[in-house]
Amino acid sequence: MSVPPPAARRYAELADALRHHDYLYYVLAEPEIGDQEYDAMMRELEQLETAHPELRTVDSPTQRVGGAVTKEFPTVTHDVPMLSLGNTYNEEDIRDFHRRVIENLGLDDVSYHVELKIDGVALAVRYRNGVFERAATRGDGTQGDEISANARTIRSLPLRIRDGATAPALLEVRGEVVMYKEDFLRMNEEREASGEKTFANPRNSTAGSLKMQDSSVVAQRNLHVFMYSLIGDVPGVESQADAMSFLHRSGFTVSPHAKLCHSIEDVLDFWRHWELHRDELPFEIDGVVVKVNSLRQQDALGTVAKSPRWAIAFKFSARQASTVLEDIVYQVGRMGTITPVASLRPVLLAGSTISRATLHNEDFIRDLDLRVGDTVTIEKGGDVIPKVTAADPQHRSADAVPFTFIAHCPACGTALSRPEGEAAWFCENIECPAQVRARIAHFASRNAMDIEGLGEAVVDLLVERGFISSYADLYDLDGRRDDLLSLERFGEKSVTNLLAAIEESKKRSFDRVLHAVGIRFVGQTVARILSQKYRSFQALKEADPSALEAVDGIGPRIAESVHRFFTDGRTVDLVHRLIDAGVTSEMPEAQETETLPFFDGKTFVLTGALRMFTRDRAKELIEQYGGKVTGSVSKKTDYVLAGEEAGSKLDKAVSLGIAVIDEEHFLRQLPEATRTSEDSV
Repeated sequence: MSVPPPAARRYAELADALRHHDYLYYVLAEPEIGDQEYDAMMRELEQLETAHPELRTVDSPTQRVGGAVTKEFPTVTHDVPMLSLGNTYNEEDIRDFHRRVIENLGLDDVSYHVELKIDGVALAVRYRNGVFERAATRGDGTQGDEISANARTIRSLPLRIRDGATAPALLEVRGEVVMYKEDFLRMNEEREASGEKTFANPRNSTAGSLKMQDSSVVAQRNLHVFMYSLIGDVPGVESQADAMSFLHRSGFTVSPHAKLCHSIEDVLDFWRHWELHRDELPFEIDGVVVKVNSLRQQDALGTVAKSPRWAIAFKFSARQASTVLEDIVYQVGRMGTITPVASLRPVLLAGSTISRATLHNEDFIRDLDLRVGDTVTIEKGGDVIPKVTAADPQHRSADAVPFTFIAHCPACGTALSRPEGEAAWFCENIECPAQVRARIAHFASRNAMDIEGLGEAVVDLLVERGFISSYADLYDLDGRRDDLLSLERFGEKSVTNLLAAIEESKKRSFDRVLHAVGIRFVGQTVARILSQKYRSFQALKEADPSALEAVDGIGPRIAESVHRFFTDGRTVDLVHRLIDAGVTSEMPEAQETETLPFFDGKTFVLTGALRMFTRDRAKELIEQYGGKVTGSVSKKTDYVLAGEEAGSKLDKAVSLGIAVIDEEHFLRQLPEATRTSEDSV
């Protein structure tokens, strides 16, 4: 049934009005109407959507309240990596940064755009034709989690770009999500009153909120987002200052305090001002970000490793507090590492209450001459985790006992050992219950085998009851269904779901399995490197340390650890049990690589919306056949692959006389087998 024209007109009027008032209230902080009038308009909009569901759009103001429950957050690949910034705490480093910039650019001076370094969680938001499409976390900089349902609940994030006519068809905007201090304190008070665990600081609560499964709960957290960069060619945007102006015009919240500095002395003055006045802001900042203002100069400077050469974080000095070291307790890691932890008399520091702090290792404690009962200094610098930095011997009790590291594991009583050249003590009992629990929990964790329903509490229970003593035992649990059903809070549905999740985990990729089995020093990145070079457990088992060390990114410590893992009978037995259970034990057979003249050595730029395949797939095909893909058009570009609604990159290619091809032409250059499979996408 078609929507009556009066209803459609009224719906459009209300939706536009509510978006306008959201912008005034959440972005400009200049409301024109009261809550009662706003709520009445929202109720009328909801009633229209109920009567005519076809009116509801993805950017409707009603979509702010959340309600979607997400079982998992899909992984997305960032088209342009989200780089991390180099950082410093002292003025001399900033002067050195300035010197490097002007030397590399061959200039006498340069202008900087300086912004507050908001202490939040990075977010990348993509808009298609001016309408919100998806939002993702930074993740490891290359891949992040899609959290679109939760991001929609952030009122200061527009679901439609206000000045959409000037925006390219595809635009990505990046920024920082924060929780204001007063909201954080109020939330913690409510959680404490209801007996729930409180959050350590606003940043942690923001990160936890963005990864909640129920977006309606996220909507109640009152998060805010400040945008600071554009990914995409926008006409007229030639500097960071232009980008911030465009973002502001388009309806985004940007840093309320930023300055265009024409000298390094101006930069230092800006930093000094905010180091003194940071507590006046409603949100946490931990420094300022200094960016070369000109985008052309940014491109010329480029990046080094994972950081841009044209920007640096100038952080504030750490804030300190004094308290009493009440005890030193010990944690046992999954690799048997014994970590001492300071148990502190609770003290407020930088907006959060601190009662524990890492003490790293025996040498750290001895160097500071820490003793239980000491008055100690703690600080939070660039790290979220607080640290003990000094003891005050003048306030030390006469009977204070010098520190002595424990001799036996606190979990199993095994005598500890400290290998030569190592800073840490270890429990070498592989059956130590603390290690067993930690290894299984790691194996089941989201970044490893991602076994839903197998959290730490469930692992503890299964180990305690003797159902499992290693991660390989998980794949025998299908034969113990009745035993599982006998456990408290384990009903038919929960047992079925757990066993299904364990079965599903067998399909995880080889690099994830390699990360999951718990080889010391082998995290996600190293596992990915090793899995590409040695494509199976068997190949890794046969590799000697010298061969492993020859792999780019693998040092002697990692090589020795991998070799030791695959020559230890106990861990090899666990791997064999995983293989017997059907867990992925090798990479898929690699396709033979062939270069094609059309692609070999050529540089491509992708622009516009592709219909036949995703950008990621197009990039993969170009690289597979010998080409490379870059993000911007230059004289070195050989081809521009243009999809629908291609923007300024297409215009630039035409002006430079660079060959522009469409998808059909691109497809004809591929081998017939590949071309047929792409046609079927």
